[in-house]
Amino acid sequence: MTENNQKNQVITCRNLYKSYDEGPSQLEVLSGVNLEIADSELVAIVGESGAGKSTLLNMLGGLDLPTKGEIIVGGKNLATMSDKQRGDLRNRYLGFVYQFHHLLGEFTALENVAMPLLIRGEPINTVEEKARTMLARVGLEKRVQHKPSELSGGERQRVAIARALVTTPACVLMDEPTGNLDHRTAEAIHQLMKELNEELKTSFIIVTHDLNLAGQMKRVLQLEDGVITECQPESVQ
Repeated sequence: MTENNQKNQVITCRNLYKSYDEGPSQLEVLSGVNLEIADSELVAIVGESGAGKSTLLNMLGGLDLPTKGEIIVGGKNLATMSDKQRGDLRNRYLGFVYQFHHLLGEFTALENVAMPLLIRGEPINTVEEKARTMLARVGLEKRVQHKPSELSGGERQRVAIARALVTTPACVLMDEPTGNLDHRTAEAIHQLMKELNEELKTSFIIVTHDLNLAGQMKRVLQLEDGVITECQPESVQ
């Protein structure tokens, strides 16, 4: 029995296809992707620009649907759910971090991190405590009342990570999370992700062009010609 089979499956893809109409022809981006992500995993997805990495990540998060195939998240088939059901599942089960932090500029760091909990309908008295605790965990306990414009790029990305983790998701999906940061700040974010993975047992799926980051993950998946192949982390450094 493999290690993956011994763990709970967080996300499963079966025979996943995705194509787009381009005038009279079709552009096939994914061609039969099969993928299993277990709990507590650190997984990098690498590949050339235009290979479909972000498309795959969006489908894993239920932001886009496959042309054919199944995506099972939290035991639920995303294709059979309504938009509202998928939104509720995302809020309960997944976190998202992008290259650009997508924080709300008029709100403080604390308010940005609290937002997913407020959307979930949690009591306001517990929401602030959870948001403060997560901001402290990413080293921003002294910056809770600062707005995004008052934070550095690395601090803004830490707020985005805190926001993704405050709901204690089973899996966090990251699209080029350090692509807009200098090397030193990116390394600090890399280390933070590994620490949070070990401490919280949250899975991370990270789409990246950063081979240094990919090489630090436990698994590396190469997306090429619409299919996924697994390679050794040390081979991509």
